[in-house]
Amino acid sequence: MEYVFIYVAASLFIALFGIDRKFGFWGYFFGSLLFSPVIGLFLLLASDKRKQED
Repeated sequence: MEYVFIYVAASLFIALFGIDRKFGFWGYFFGSLLFSPVIGLFLLLASDKRKQED
């Protein structure tokens, strides 16, 4: 049971850093849940920041 908690917590942690990125919070959260938090981290590091709309 602890593994599930750690897995979801790691996915949430990655998603929080992904808020200002291309896929946003939910994209990185579900990507991390679907694949793994390690793959989600690689996606986060490889993505660009969102463009600011003026």
